[in-house]
Amino acid sequence: MKLKTSLATLAAVLVTTAATAQGLPPLEQKDQYTVGFAQTESNNPWRIAQTKSFQDTAASCNWNLVYTDAAGSAAKQVADVDSMIAQGVDAIFLPPREEQPLLPAVLRAKGAGIPVFLVDRSVDPNVAKAGVDYVTFMGSDFIEQGRRAAEWLIANSDGTEVIVELEGTTGSSPANDRKKGFDDAVAGQSGMTIVASQSGDFARDKGRQVMETLLQSHPDVTVVYAHNDEMAIGAIQALEAAGRKPGEDVTLVSIDGTRDALQAIIDGKLGVSVESAPFFGPVACDTMKAYAAGEDVPTWVKVEDRVFTKDNAADHIGEAY
Repeated sequence: MKLKTSLATLAAVLVTTAATAQGLPPLEQKDQYTVGFAQTESNNPWRIAQTKSFQDTAASCNWNLVYTDAAGSAAKQVADVDSMIAQGVDAIFLPPREEQPLLPAVLRAKGAGIPVFLVDRSVDPNVAKAGVDYVTFMGSDFIEQGRRAAEWLIANSDGTEVIVELEGTTGSSPANDRKKGFDDAVAGQSGMTIVASQSGDFARDKGRQVMETLLQSHPDVTVVYAHNDEMAIGAIQALEAAGRKPGEDVTLVSIDGTRDALQAIIDGKLGVSVESAPFFGPVACDTMKAYAAGEDVPTWVKVEDRVFTKDNAADHIGEAY
């Protein structure tokens, strides 16, 4: 028993030393953890599916999950993280609603000795770095998602398009990167022009409202690129209300891979949806266990995404959320 205790103590010391050497707070190995999950909002299927994934994983990973919902407010999310710090949780999983406002909260958690794992969104890398200020970023390559959406459009276009872009939450890493990936790819096509780009805040109704406004100033639009499926569905509603025919006289491209999007593809209204999977619970559990064990955790735990089109949407709609 004394030998086992000594070995366990030595292992804990080694883990602590390794973490401290990287500038990261250590995480001791134990049977149960109190884990904070500070969700951004719950107003769309993607966020609801992500939250359920964490809640389902809490039981199998033996977590006491402290869950909060910022209801779309960066300020509320900062307060939620601060509350978790005050409660002394063992670790925090955080999808930062915006890159800049959540930075101080991430750094305060580090200062309090609580390791932070960023999920599906990141913070400004010029200020906080993975492997130094937080453990890792778990998520997709958002630039690649935007590029893949553009590549599908280019391959399925006659080369002359008037494009309207519905951006995600201003200041968020998915919105910034999905815009860059798509815009850079389209910039190389002389006949394709982005005539308007405006935030719909990743929300269906906001996407519908923005599309209604943009249609008035750009009635000649032939392509709508939405940074997520919810805004794409909202855009479809606005187009149909205006007498346009999504999938016929207006091509729509999007990102996420939700059930409604796959159904819209099957119905011929949406051209493509590049997947951005929300099921982070299991990978969060595995990543945290590896970190506690002193294993090398990559600074980016990359999620691989698929592309859904009319060729495969029906095959995957049963597994969609």
